[in-house]
Amino acid sequence: MLPTPMKQTCWMPDVLAGFEQSTLSGLIAADGPAAPVLVRRRCPRPSTRAVLYIHGYVDYFFQTHLADFYNQHGLHFYSLDLRRHGRALRAGQLPNYTRDIDEYLQDVDAAMQCIRSEECIDWLLLNGHSTGGLVAALYAHRGAHRAGVNALCLNSPFLDMNLPKWKQWLLEPLLSAIGAHLPRLRVPALPGLYGESLHISCRGEWRYNTDWKPIHGFPVYAGWLRAIHRAHAEVARGLAIQCPVLVLHAQRSAWPEHWHVDATCTDIVLDVADITRLSPALGQQLEVCAIADGIHDLVLSQPEPRRETFQAMREWLTRLGAVDAEQARAKLNHKRHPER
Repeated sequence: MLPTPMKQTCWMPDVLAGFEQSTLSGLIAADGPAAPVLVRRRCPRPSTRAVLYIHGYVDYFFQTHLADFYNQHGLHFYSLDLRRHGRALRAGQLPNYTRDIDEYLQDVDAAMQCIRSEECIDWLLLNGHSTGGLVAALYAHRGAHRAGVNALCLNSPFLDMNLPKWKQWLLEPLLSAIGAHLPRLRVPALPGLYGESLHISCRGEWRYNTDWKPIHGFPVYAGWLRAIHRAHAEVARGLAIQCPVLVLHAQRSAWPEHWHVDATCTDIVLDVADITRLSPALGQQLEVCAIADGIHDLVLSQPEPRRETFQAMREWLTRLGAVDAEQARAKLNHKRHPER
């Protein structure tokens, strides 16, 4: 069990206008105090429903239009920058590094405790992207406060390594074993095409802090790979998530070695075949939806697949009764016919 915070959460202005942030204290790691950062923007009208968003690897929360979507549908928005990521990265730490996925589950524990006990939330959606989707799935399966997760939305969850079969069978287990003894050994990383496809300084449309999300990524270490390898093995054995689950992914993947238009309309980070193969192992209340022309982070896709992503989320939340159906339809019609 985590230690109970000594004082109530203290909120201060965030780096994003209109948002607030709070560092969650009381967590300890091998490299010193862990400092996950919770970000929030509560919707203007009263609500007891909320979403907690968890970002991916080489990532942090900056997607303000995702918060807009949830706030417009009556859900307070919270996002967690995991330890050693984004707002939570401290001097002397290896960026985005962990030797145990359970460190991230502890961060989610602390966020859940704050949201449930201090923010008066009685219905909570956990929304994870990529590595955050892996963390969210494991948390909904065995997290300390998993009973407080009412629904799970996964955006291109990182359920398996995107490697050729021979590397998965031979190289990945070998590097994982090495990671137990040489955790800070650097291993090959993905090329930087995905970052180039996103950032406005290259070929994308998005502005974000490249100190926290470098275009060409952070170094990858054997200890991190071992932690992810073990988490993937847990997923492959099958989870028992009790709440409704929505898995969203791009319709197809591509593996360009140099810049190609595929980087703007496919998942070039993960193999969507792995997502579709492993998603049924998550739980019994599962829906899976492929987004045509979507990229790895679906909410950063081109306008049309981005719209389809939000429409799929809206329709699923409406079926769950988490948002008002008439209100959801009115918002959708307004976006289609803004002159009305």
